[in-house]
Amino acid sequence: MSATDDIATRLRQALLLEGHAGAQGVLAPLRDKGLAHDHVRLVGSGLLARIPKQSQMDLGAADNLAYQMTCFERAAAGGHTPALRGWLPPSQALPRGALLVDEILGRPASLPDDLDAIAEALASLHQLPLPEAALRAPLRDDPDPLRALVDEIAAQARYLAPAGLAPRVARAIDIERQRLQSLADRTDRPARRLIAFDGHPGNFIVQADGRAMLVDLEKCRYGYPGLDLAHATLYTSTTWDLETRAELTPAQVMVFYAAWARAAGALADEAQAWHLPLRRAMWLWSVTWCAKWRVTSGAPARGTAHGEDWSGEHSEAALVAHVRERVDHYLSLAVVSRVRDEFATLEPLMGKP
Repeated sequence: MSATDDIATRLRQALLLEGHAGAQGVLAPLRDKGLAHDHVRLVGSGLLARIPKQSQMDLGAADNLAYQMTCFERAAAGGHTPALRGWLPPSQALPRGALLVDEILGRPASLPDDLDAIAEALASLHQLPLPEAALRAPLRDDPDPLRALVDEIAAQARYLAPAGLAPRVARAIDIERQRLQSLADRTDRPARRLIAFDGHPGNFIVQADGRAMLVDLEKCRYGYPGLDLAHATLYTSTTWDLETRAELTPAQVMVFYAAWARAAGALADEAQAWHLPLRRAMWLWSVTWCAKWRVTSGAPARGTAHGEDWSGEHSEAALVAHVRERVDHYLSLAVVSRVRDEFATLEPLMGKP
């Protein structure tokens, strides 16, 4: 039995256990292209099952499902995400359970042509009213999102030394971390909103009407929109997914930010000065994650349905090989220098906070 047959079999067992009508239909696994989920079409139902391989939020199985359900529920008001239609609790068949969401029909994003559509999709999240603090749980809502991001990057940075980086790469990352720490030591902060925190172009599907739909919502949090804008256009994001691969010029990046500003309205004025610092911060998060994955992906799977687990055993060999090649590329001196050169080019265009 192949891995794809196995996930379909286990999903059918879970659907039968819940008495779901989809158990009687055709179940078609999608190509394995993500480190956090398997995806299976419930053919003819309009539904897609999102089956966690792990929790990127380091949560237990039930809490992970609850977190992801909340992401979909709260993002739905923006009109650029799939609707949540149901869920399957953790079981022997699916130890981490599954979500059932609308299957979005369309094509992968094409850059730079679809940058405006992606900007509008992200703005649809950022424009949503910020709930009262007591109503934001269970989504991540740090008292100071910038300091929390510094700490998050520091936790991943523990893997920089064992990842075996070139000395000049390690030094460049350290300089950027010091810059971010200096920014966090200040008291001013940008506006907080619902953000995706995983808005790279490969997570968008463009419908026939041109609307970009953000289909992966497991890491939503209350933070800064500039992090999403960076994640959509950084080199480490636009060259991650083979189907959406593109190398944006600084001019194209600025066109994207302008499109977001038009869609975001009044929010854009305050956000403007934070675009470049948060772009640097999102890159730091990405490259320290790369170091973490390089170190941890070779470990055996943890054998539990709880928490974070980057073991390559959870994914097909082709996907693991692709991620390894991308990680090595992003941690190379040439790419680190390229990204920092882009920061210097963008600085007079974006300004400083």
